Amino acid sequence: MKQKSKLMAGLLGLAVLTLCAGTALASGGGAEATAAAAGMPQDGSPWWYWPVILLVATFIMGIIAVLGGVGGGVLFVPIISGFFPFHLDFVRGAGLLVALAGALAAGPGLLRSGLASLRLAIPVALIASSCAIVGAMVGLALPTNVVQISLGVTILGICVLMLTAKKSTFPDVPESDKLGSILKIYGVYREESTGETINWRVHRTPLGLLLFVVIGVMAGMFGLGAGWANVPVLNLLMGAPLKISVATSKFLLSITDTSAAWIYMNQGAVIPMMVVPSLVGIMLGSFVGVRILKVVKPTFIRWMVIGILAFAGLKALSKGLGF
Repeated sequence: MKQKSKLMAGLLGLAVLTLCAGTALASGGGAEATAAAAGMPQDGSPWWYWPVILLVATFIMGIIAVLGGVGGGVLFVPIISGFFPFHLDFVRGAGLLVALAGALAAGPGLLRSGLASLRLAIPVALIASSCAIVGAMVGLALPTNVVQISLGVTILGICVLMLTAKKSTFPDVPESDKLGSILKIYGVYREESTGETINWRVHRTPLGLLLFVVIGVMAGMFGLGAGWANVPVLNLLMGAPLKISVATSKFLLSITDTSAAWIYMNQGAVIPMMVVPSLVGIMLGSFVGVRILKVVKPTFIRWMVIGILAFAGLKALSKGLGF
């Protein structure tokens, strides 16, 4: 109860910051000057209109993200960029911070529980975070329509991955490969559901690390976070147990997304009027989603998430192509 109270107090503080930011912007001029200063649509609406709309939209996204087992950033960027009148650079900057907030909230607990493995995370994080910086710089340098088309293709690719990817709770890894042994990527954890103690190791480490170059670039370029790609590579390719893969992936986001987010912040593409209501909405929606998860049918939610992403991906493609 104390932890929930602290978290709710933090959310209230963020909401107050949003109001303060909006008031400060509003005091600097009329509605048009306010919108220009905040990077918000210049449609003559009051300064608080779009933050409130974002809060409601991200609240719904937070519920769907928990029920569908996906990160909030994966839903945030394609939906907000496709259906809201915000510039893509600001959406990607906010998307990284949305994904980062969830990772920072979950990371310490996952490390304490022994599910997130530092031995597995450190070499992967070094590669992915470095490449995320490159991806962020490339994404900001490219024309918006090119990034929008690439985002649409990527989102549709994620839909295909969600449709076809399988999961292996305990992959069969007879022995660690040479690089995995050198890096000492192995560990032990207790599977609470069965009471077993699981000794795990990885293989195909060079190919896995190479794929994280691509994952890092995509995470920084599109602001999606990368949990949708981290887990299949760690679990299916490298052979880490599913729980270790999921927990380590969540921890990885706190490093990878931080690296890319600094680039967007340095370029002025992160603004409180978008970020704060988005974070509050996602977090509040996640609390509700956890409660609904107990009674809802997961198959229906999975298909719903795939449908939403496919629609958003097609919208991003059409927007980039000028249709």
